[in-house]
Parts: sequence; structure tokens; C-alpha cells
Amino acid sequence: MIKSIPLRLAGLALAVAFVGNAKAADATGAGASFVYPVMSKWSAEYAKSTGKKVNYQSIGSGGGIAQIKAATVDFGSSDAPLKPDELAKFGLAQFPSVIGGVVPVINVPGVASGALKLDGATLASIFLGKVTRWNDPAIAALNGGVQLPDAKITVVHRSDGSGTTFNFVNYLSKVSADWKGQVGEGTAVKWPTGIGGKGNEGVVAYVKQIKGAIGYVELSFALQNKMAYARLRNAAGKFVLPSDETFQAAAANADWKNAQDFYLVMTNAPGENSWPITATNFILMYKQPKNAAGAKNARDFFTWAYANGDASAKALDYVPLPDALVQQVQAYWSQNMKY
Repeated sequence: MIKSIPLRLAGLALAVAFVGNAKAADATGAGASFVYPVMSKWSAEYAKSTGKKVNYQSIGSGGGIAQIKAATVDFGSSDAPLKPDELAKFGLAQFPSVIGGVVPVINVPGVASGALKLDGATLASIFLGKVTRWNDPAIAALNGGVQLPDAKITVVHRSDGSGTTFNFVNYLSKVSADWKGQVGEGTAVKWPTGIGGKGNEGVVAYVKQIKGAIGYVELSFALQNKMAYARLRNAAGKFVLPSDETFQAAAANADWKNAQDFYLVMTNAPGENSWPITATNFILMYKQPKNAAGAKNARDFFTWAYANGDASAKALDYVPLPDALVQQVQAYWSQNMKY
């Protein structure tokens, strides 16, 4: 018991520090780790430009949804959009912030980034635990000329409720009947195999540590951590690399005008150059918030980001929202968020 006291005090100090930081901020948000790199950059640039502070915690989409529902933050962030009936139940509004992509990251000795090709069925079989070695015939058939080692595959997945997971397993459910029937989709699923890491950060750490590992993260995390990633065969049958161009190609097919409360999932999009696991980050805010000042400050932050944050988003390999979609979001704000 005595040994646990310093640990408890340390935990209490961290909690107090967080509360202090939150109180010092003009607006607080929490949620998807998918968008953390660009949210962090925007927050720093916004503070420099306006003097106002936005505190954003990377806790996963599930945590972001829980915190906004509990009204402990001014905005939540999720890569899994909430359906209109759930938004209505909690008095929430929802709008997109930025577009990115989920990529399979690998640690396979001798296989360079972009050299490995996978299709949806084979990727699903790996995460189902049916394909267990890197030189399996299913992988070899897609990768003529690539030296594949006779090495064990270790699957790494998210351990927390995650919008990155939502988009990844939504894609697998679209391309694999086995995955859809045995596992399905959601922000959290019962994984058939593998080890779990918390946040994109946790998946990155495990994949980098374990030879033969495969996981899935947002592209920015893969690039920042110099990780190898795979090509994927898209809905048009073309093998493509993840990039802002292939994310943009997928996003070009999105029908936002007919998406109530912006509820739209763009995985496995049509188009010869479309990345098949392109995803949108969504912001959740109250239509009638308890903390009107904090909510207004959060809305001001996103107004600034839409006007001034495109260059930072592109530098981190996200796709900024097109002007027409920004105008649609601003009209939505006027109709639903009276502050």
C-alpha cells in the first residue's frame, strides 16, 4: 500500500495539470487520434495568430463521442460519423473537418514501403488470422518479384474505441463476406487475432517493435514515423499508393449535398485513382451548449482553420475540405448552432 502512494500522487498531479490546462484554454476538445497531427498544428498556429488557446486530447473517437455527450468538452472529434437520429437524441450537430486515409503499415524485413501489394480479401484474411505467414500463396500471388520472407505475421489493431478502426473494418466488411459475417464493423470489434495498441500512436509503437507486424494507422502517422506501408487494390481494380492525390480522388465522389448531418462514409469509393480507405474526420458540438462561450470559441477556431489551415493540412498529407463543402458547413452552422 505504501509503495502505491507515489503512484497515486503522480496520477493526481497529472489530473490536476490537465484540469488546469483545460481551464486555461479558450476551447477544449477531445477524440480521434487520426486527426491529432493536424489538430495540434492548427492549434499552435491559431494561438500564434489570435492569442486564443485550443486544448485537444487525442483519446480515440470513442472517447471523443463519450466526452461530448457528457458535455465535458466544447467539441468532440470522431472518424465514425454519428447517425442523424443519435445526433438528435443528444442535441448534437456534426460537420467534417478534414479528409485523410487509413493505411496498412508493415514491418517486413527486406520489403520497402509501397512494394507490397494487397487486395481487400487478402487483407481481411490476414486480420481474420487465416493468412499467417508473409510468404503465404495468397500474398505471393499479388507480389511477383517481391522477396517475401517465411516469417510469422503479427496483427496489430486498436484497443480503444476508434474511428480509424471504424473506417478500416467498414472497408473490410465491404470487400470480404467472411469479415462481414464473422466480425462486422463498428468503432470497436471482437478481433479474431492480434494485439491491441491504444490510439494510432500505440499501433505505430507495436508495429515498429515487432518484426513481421502489420497494423493500420492514418497516413500522417506512417510518414512521421518513417514506416513502410502497402499498396491496395481499389474498387476499380488498380493498385494505388496512399497520398493526398488518391484521397482527393476518393473524396471527389462523395455526395455531401444529400448527406443529412454530413453522415457519409467514403470507403471503397469508385474511381481509378481512389484510395480505398479514405476517411473523414467529424466534429461534434451541441446545438444549445451549456458553455456557450467555449462553444463559440470552438466554432471560431474551425472558422479560422477552414480559412487558414489548408497549407498545414496538406503538409501533413490530409485533404482540406473543398470550398463548396466549407460553404455547406457554414450554412449548416447558421441553421443549427445559434451562437
